[in-house]
Amino acid sequence: MIDFLTVLLGILVVVTVFASVEYYRRLREARREYENAKSTVEDIVLSFNRELKREAERLELVAYKIEGSSAKADANAKRVDLVEKKIEPLENQLSEIVKTQVAVLSQISEANKKVQNLEAEKEALKSKISGVEEQLQKLTAVPEIPIEPVIPIKRDKAMSALTETEIAVLEMLFAEGAKTAPEIRERVQLSREHTARLMKKLYEKGYLERETGKIPFRYSVKKEMEKFLKKPESPQT
Repeated sequence: MIDFLTVLLGILVVVTVFASVEYYRRLREARREYENAKSTVEDIVLSFNRELKREAERLELVAYKIEGSSAKADANAKRVDLVEKKIEPLENQLSEIVKTQVAVLSQISEANKKVQNLEAEKEALKSKISGVEEQLQKLTAVPEIPIEPVIPIKRDKAMSALTETEIAVLEMLFAEGAKTAPEIRERVQLSREHTARLMKKLYEKGYLERETGKIPFRYSVKKEMEKFLKKPESPQT
């Protein structure tokens, strides 16, 4: 049971950590896209303003020359044509800039939608984490399994029907304290199945009691059996 709870807790923690990492990764990507889009728009607007200012200055210079020198009207007309030719690509550039700006604004809108979606996912993730925490609290609140009730021992059966191996096991537990079946098997040099049957027999006959809080079970000698296992003191000479 404890191993199952440990595995379940590990799975829940891994899911929670993975969801948190994925959320913050996506949030950073959305913010990075937003900052890049914002910087691009600012650069475009700044470049556009500079270009407009530069061309405005050129147009003012051309107009001044036209007004100041009527004798050079033909030349000025040619210059106007030249200026118009220069303005035309600028207009095309302006059109491209406007299109780019519209695309950037669209990207910003998409980024805002992604941020909103991430916020919604964040709230959903918080809700899931809260549910996981509630489940963890419920799992950690599972009560410990109590020790099985002691089977009363019959005094007339105390040592009469025991083999030498069984008596040796009882004496070992009396002298060294509670042990599990694998620990007892290493001491008595029996197979796992034989040891399991031996411990089950001693428990069911009432010679032992066992703790069932965790696996493997721990066996110990019943208090009322201790007086039968104490070795009689040798008489003093």
